[in-house]
Amino acid sequence: MPSLNRGDRIEPVVERPLGRRKAWRISYVGRRLFAFGVLLARTPLPNFATVATLFLGSTAAYGVALGNHTTAVIDGVAQPLGFSIETVDVKGNSETSEIDVLQALWSTGAQSLPALDVGAARQTLEAMPWIEKASVSKTYPDRVSIDLVEKKPFALWQKDRELFIVNREGREIMPFLANRFQDLPFVVGPGANIDAPELIDGMAGVPELRARVKAYVRVGDRRWDLVLDNGVTIRLPEEGAVEAAADVVRMDKEMGLLSRDISAVDMRIADRMTIRLTPDALERRNAAVKERDKLIKASRKEKPA
Repeated sequence: MPSLNRGDRIEPVVERPLGRRKAWRISYVGRRLFAFGVLLARTPLPNFATVATLFLGSTAAYGVALGNHTTAVIDGVAQPLGFSIETVDVKGNSETSEIDVLQALWSTGAQSLPALDVGAARQTLEAMPWIEKASVSKTYPDRVSIDLVEKKPFALWQKDRELFIVNREGREIMPFLANRFQDLPFVVGPGANIDAPELIDGMAGVPELRARVKAYVRVGDRRWDLVLDNGVTIRLPEEGAVEAAADVVRMDKEMGLLSRDISAVDMRIADRMTIRLTPDALERRNAAVKERDKLIKASRKEKPA
């Protein structure tokens, strides 16, 4: 304690009331809480997708920590919260049934929206025979939308003894199992699936003949034979196949060529058409020629010397 000397001035000690200090502290805390409340009220709440994303991230990490069972863990947490997949909208499917689409979706293992891996679902769908492209999207809390683009069949292709439905690029879609696509162009032989579109498109210029073609047969992967509905085969050249087909149509209009008893029309040699008769027609022709020769010989013997 400091010592006091004579002449030192002593200041009186004035104590402040304790009640005022407490009141001031309480008032300060109240103002801070009020300011925080205003700030919270002005701060926008996160939307549903953000909450779902945070939920997915936390549950995924938890699932990995439990032993890489993420999907099952997320389903276990999400389903009681109302995130189960309840509605699946499928668009763009014609050859693919909705049941097959749903089975492909469930094969990913997810039963809830947060657990569904849309990338894995898309890859699973695009592995199906008819599906060219698929998109999968989620709408919280319980809806999945699937948009499909299917492959377009162009022709039936016979490869050896197997028959396939192929697209315009010649890629196999699936084996031919039903009669539904029997009106597609029928192409035969190695390379026919790849080269057919050029010829078939060109035959649109000779619709009278195109309507009668039952098979487009690729020969030696170089040229085409056309097999018609009456069994006649038109052998086309390597170059100018469509033009040669148009010449056959012209001859048919002028002479009724394709309605005669013939088996083939050979157009492979430029500026020349070779006709092959059917076996019966050839036999009749040979018989007629033989009878003609007999008559000629007989007429010569009857002439006076």
